[in-house]
Amino acid sequence: MGIIPTYDEAYAILKQYNTEDFHLKHARIVAGVLRYFAGELDPGREDFWEVVGLLHDLDFEISPEQHCIRSQDLMRELGLDESLIRATASHGYGLTVDIQPEHIMEKILFATDELTGLIGAVAIMRPSRSVSDLETKSVMKKFKTPAFAAGCSREVISRGADMLGWSVEDLIGRTILAMRTLMEKEGI
Repeated sequence: MGIIPTYDEAYAILKQYNTEDFHLKHARIVAGVLRYFAGELDPGREDFWEVVGLLHDLDFEISPEQHCIRSQDLMRELGLDESLIRATASHGYGLTVDIQPEHIMEKILFATDELTGLIGAVAIMRPSRSVSDLETKSVMKKFKTPAFAAGCSREVISRGADMLGWSVEDLIGRTILAMRTLMEKEGI
């Protein structure tokens, strides 16, 4: 059994390979969203889910063309646990890796990684510039507008919702609630 780092240890690892504020904030947001869902769907494992969220894009800045591939090697070199390595890599399923999300946490990561970006983009367009007053219907409207936040894959979000057996609308609503828990901590 390998190492499962604490949040602070994982954040230090993340910062070894990522320096851009955007990527560091995205990692913290995804970590918080996973922690929220763990409380609901896998109580007692919140810390593990959060660390998975924090490290999911470990290799993105240094090797975007091998995203979710290079991170596996980096994590193994650090002696991290295989369950953590698998979970983080699974969010690249169908894009760069063939590791299909199986555990509920892996499916949540797959579904919400892109979605948090879309929700964040919608939120900053609002007068409040936050998710505090963001409604699902506002995000659904932008979800149906491919030119808006074009880098956020609607196909991946939809596939993630399907994996979970949720509607896209339900996934968006639940993820907004998760992101609201981060408002003070991450300023979203």
